[in-house]
Amino acid sequence: MNLYDFIVNVPDFPQEGIQFKDISNLLKDADAFKYSIDELAKFGKELGANLVMGPDARGFIIGCPVAYAMGTGFVPVRKPGKLPRETVEESYSLEYGTNTLCIHKDAIKKGDKVLIIDDLLATGGTIEATIKLVERLGGEVVGVGVLIELEALKGRKLLKDIAFKSLMKY
Repeated sequence: MNLYDFIVNVPDFPQEGIQFKDISNLLKDADAFKYSIDELAKFGKELGANLVMGPDARGFIIGCPVAYAMGTGFVPVRKPGKLPRETVEESYSLEYGTNTLCIHKDAIKKGDKVLIIDDLLATGGTIEATIKLVERLGGEVVGVGVLIELEALKGRKLLKDIAFKSLMKY
C-alpha cells in the first residue's frame, strides 16, 4: 500500500517555513489506517514490548490502536496540567518552540519494555523527552515507531541504538 498517497503537505503551518504533513486522509481511509496500525503493532510484537506510549495528541491516535492490536496497555504522554495525579516531567525543544511532557509517576514499572508510537519524527525532541521519562521510571524503550520520518531534520540520531520503524520518509 502506498501510504504517501494519503499525506497532504500543508505549507507554512503552524508557522511560516514549516511544511506540515497532514495525516487526516490516512486516518479516515480504513485500509490505510488498518495497514499502518498493523505494521507498527507487528514491529512492537517483534521487539517484545509489553506497553505502548504515545505523546499528546497524535501519538494517542496512533498509539492506542497499536496497543490494542498488540494486546498491551497504553500510557498517554501529556502536556502539563492534564494528568490528575503525581507526574514526572521532561522539557524539550521542537522545530518551532519548546514544550514539556508528563506521565503519571506510576505509569512505568521497573523492567517494562516500552514501544513509543507517534505520527512523526522530526528533530526528535518529543521522542527524546518521552524516552527520558520511561528511563527515569526504570523502564526500557525497546522501540520507536512513527508514520513519518523527516530525514533532513535528523531526529533519528537522538534515538541512539533504539530500534526504529517509520512507514514513510520525507
